[in-house]
Amino acid sequence: MKIHEYQGKEIFKKYGVPVPRGILARSPDEAEKAAASLGTQVTVVKAQIHAGGRGKGGGVKLAKSPAEAKVLAGQMLGMMLKTHQTGPEGQKVRKLYIEEGLDIGKEMYLGVTLDRVTSRITFMASTEGGVEIEEVASKHPEKILREAVDPAVGFCDFQGRKLAFGLGLAGDTVGKFTSFCKALYKAYVETDASLAEINPLVILKDGGVVALDAKMNFDDNALYRHPDVAELRDVDEEDPREAQAKELDLSYISLDGSIGCMVNGAGLAMATMDTIKLVGGSPANFLDVGGSASKEKVTAAFKLILADPDVKAVLVNIFGGIMKCDVIAEGVIAAAKEVKLKVPLVVRLEGTNVEKGKEILRGSGLAIIPADNLRQAAEKAVSAAKG
Repeated sequence: MKIHEYQGKEIFKKYGVPVPRGILARSPDEAEKAAASLGTQVTVVKAQIHAGGRGKGGGVKLAKSPAEAKVLAGQMLGMMLKTHQTGPEGQKVRKLYIEEGLDIGKEMYLGVTLDRVTSRITFMASTEGGVEIEEVASKHPEKILREAVDPAVGFCDFQGRKLAFGLGLAGDTVGKFTSFCKALYKAYVETDASLAEINPLVILKDGGVVALDAKMNFDDNALYRHPDVAELRDVDEEDPREAQAKELDLSYISLDGSIGCMVNGAGLAMATMDTIKLVGGSPANFLDVGGSASKEKVTAAFKLILADPDVKAVLVNIFGGIMKCDVIAEGVIAAAKEVKLKVPLVVRLEGTNVEKGKEILRGSGLAIIPADNLRQAAEKAVSAAKG
């Protein structure tokens, strides 16, 4: 689950991570009042969307007066902000964060995430603040510092100093940076975050260390332990189909291809998507219906796929273990009839009750294209999608 910058900064403050003063605004008048209340010569008007690269897209502007903050807010609110993470359609701006201006000396990057290779929480730091970390990793990998944390010990002072010296920090700033990292580590661990990213992290001219940005993602599987974090979810920022899938307890991610996929099991779903790409097609979604879905859940999943107007064919790939093939077959037929299916449907079934499932499909009266293995299913789906 993702949250907004202003929400991330509230969490940071709770754990002692220094952040600038800021006020949320939902209208130009609120933005003007917020800028006046902060009382600094310069304020920053920031669009709040779940995407990075806001500055390059025109979503971060400096205002030299409360009146200018009001004008900028009027321009930003309601705009479709386009960044490298939103896609060509952009994301509608519904909220703004009005923040005090700071006397910035340096901009850097700091992130915390789980390194699945080492199975340890790892800090990443770079002097290249304000630049997409993927770009830095691609062009200047030597500029990314990494420090893995021993889970039995936690983040240590020497690790903070090691990162600070690697970033070229000196004097009192080293201690401030180390304290900053320790607070950030505690926030990351205690909220079951999957990512805590600050880009840019700024070093003030007086040596202070402040999070000028705050990006936090959380492990959905741990949200039951954090109802306060779960309440921060903003459905307006999510793909409508993905939001609906969450309500149905389905694992669904919308993609930009033309072949809708319904599979049971995340591994098989990934293999299905890879095979579609291998034979020249492109998946329209990732959808795992789980190992014990009911007929009703399968019907809902099928309707979810078909709600995407870009879907030109549907591939159902089921290996029946706990999930029985006849249940899938009944769900597919029910959904196809209910939505009046108009795109080709390829079905590959294997496993428990497979013959019964195939018999149900054959007797449905629907123009279902059967397949005996995954590659054949993918080839038929790609061919059907191309007409």
